[in-house]
Amino acid sequence: MNKTLHIVAFDLPFPPDYGGAIDIYFKVKSLKESGASLILHVFLYDGKKASKELEMLCEKVYYYPRKRFTNPFAGDVPYIVATRSDEQLLANLSKDKHPILFEGLHTTAFLGHDSLKGRPMMVRTHNVEHDYYRALEQAESSFFKKYFFRIEAERLEKYESMLDKATHILSISPADTEYFSKKYKRVEYIPAFHSNSELMCETGKGDFVLYHGNLGIGENNRAALYLVHEVFPKLNLPCVVAGNNPSKQLMTAVKDCSSVKLISGISSDEILNLVQQAQVNVLVTFQSTGIKLKLLNSLFRGRHCVVNREMVENTGLEGICHLGEGADGLISEIKKCTEKPFSEQDLQARRKVLNELFNNKNGAEKILSLLEEKSLYT
Repeated sequence: MNKTLHIVAFDLPFPPDYGGAIDIYFKVKSLKESGASLILHVFLYDGKKASKELEMLCEKVYYYPRKRFTNPFAGDVPYIVATRSDEQLLANLSKDKHPILFEGLHTTAFLGHDSLKGRPMMVRTHNVEHDYYRALEQAESSFFKKYFFRIEAERLEKYESMLDKATHILSISPADTEYFSKKYKRVEYIPAFHSNSELMCETGKGDFVLYHGNLGIGENNRAALYLVHEVFPKLNLPCVVAGNNPSKQLMTAVKDCSSVKLISGISSDEILNLVQQAQVNVLVTFQSTGIKLKLLNSLFRGRHCVVNREMVENTGLEGICHLGEGADGLISEIKKCTEKPFSEQDLQARRKVLNELFNNKNGAEKILSLLEEKSLYT
């Protein structure tokens, strides 16, 4: 049976340095290891360039420039879709009859196109996108960006019905699976792919508390500011905020808090090392959308994880995290966790849950089996 599969990526997935890129890159890697032959289509922007690493994994990689519009408010099609509508992509997809996996609503401009009629076409949903964009609006302080996110959320909500044309919808979280299953057929939960093949947690105790994330993202900046203002000063413990592109507001807040250290200009490996060395990884979000890959990294590599409800609800990971509600709840849980070493028993409990729920090989094989049982390969 020919296991050749087209994958259309909304961004360059190497290096895998943020959630969406991580899911796509490790999905590609896992599908390759499961025997698939991959034709990858990638949209390049923000100065990104062709990747030899991806070309080594795939039979062929095509690159397309993302078309940025001068007026992102124009038109009814979502901006994230319209800017990835490339006729050369359609021409390349039309060269054969292999199945297609569209990564995110972003890449679905040609889903169900007449030129692709009869083809198996899966869509990996990375979020309920209109909810995600409404949450971005709430987290943003710039009037221009807030207005864009509001308009884009409205367009995405209308556009979402495009998913009816998909052979399968591959949702990334249990909560998203529940949402899409109420509206569409053939919805399958495929957990997020990630960088961790085994647990690398160290037992014993660390000596600091860590929050990490891409600080240039409004939601992460909001979470970091919340912790620096409301939680970290009340711990009397060394605290670290790690991530790139911190806002001026965050840098000022850290300067005013003597117990908090900001580490930026840092590589992914350096962040993962901090995750591993910390006694407590604190993970806070104000939007319960998708699955937060920094939560998986912290559970696979770190000691105790203290989270708020929005970070962990409907993930299946509630039992291996420490839940704190509000600033006082987070402070209480962090203090408890700083008193107790991370034990071998903690490690075994975590391994059992993570191996069952977040196994890359199982995810890749499920994708291929969905196609096989429908006899969709040519």
